[in-house]
Amino acid sequence: MHRHGYKGKKFNRERDQRRALIKSLAESLIKYESIETTLPKAKELVPYVEQLITKAKKGDLHSRRQIISALQTTTNAHKLVDEIAPKLSGRTSGHLRVSATRTRRGDNSQLARVSFVDDLTKTAASKPAAKNKEKTTIKTVSTPKPKAAAKEIK
Repeated sequence: MHRHGYKGKKFNRERDQRRALIKSLAESLIKYESIETTLPKAKELVPYVEQLITKAKKGDLHSRRQIISALQTTTNAHKLVDEIAPKLSGRTSGHLRVSATRTRRGDNSQLARVSFVDDLTKTAASKPAAKNKEKTTIKTVSTPKPKAAAKEIK
């Protein structure tokens, strides 16, 4: 038997359960911006979220609807499009980092942290105000005050 056309790991789950697992991991990653899960799950999660980020950068209505269908809640879909994607605009790919952290105590499985490469706590780059701006001064021409025309009557 050949392996052509097979994509991804099965995780000992049926197809709908695998899809729900990946969706919930992607949802948590967007919500918390960093998650810790097992290494195989992290490796399967990265391409899924990378595609969502690419769609979010496009930002049109069709892409937004595709992202909403790929995630579980609309609030996190809007967060991805409106908040996270503009901060990642300087990078074309490779938005996520997978780093192995520790082994889990119960079953000794390798855990990994999935996080964004860029720092998302910074606000979007705004243009700093020009400090050396020349002050424009308006010169006013003073007119002489008229002298009292009428003298005091005694």
